[in-house]
Amino acid sequence: MRLDRLLHQLRLAKTRSGAQRWIAEGHMRHNSQRVLRQDLAVAPGDVLTLPLRNRVLVIQMLALPNRRGPAAEAQACYRALDANPAKAIGGAQEQRTEAP
Repeated sequence: MRLDRLLHQLRLAKTRSGAQRWIAEGHMRHNSQRVLRQDLAVAPGDVLTLPLRNRVLVIQMLALPNRRGPAAEAQACYRALDANPAKAIGGAQEQRTEAP
């Protein structure tokens, strides 16, 4: 399945053209290799590294979706590989507690 179509069907991108713009930014990785093409084939077992607004999401594909269905159906097609779900990146402010 094409990467742009996959991102749309997994509900990670609102539109397919939005997914194509996201891929064109060049920050996405597929099995540790930088993604340069929108028509890159993705299969079950592949690992995708996706930059979100203020964190990075690393997922492993378990199955390919047949359609853009409900969120629960989309989330069943992949599993997150991050132990800590929120990792601040690129200027995102982290809250710190200082000891007295």
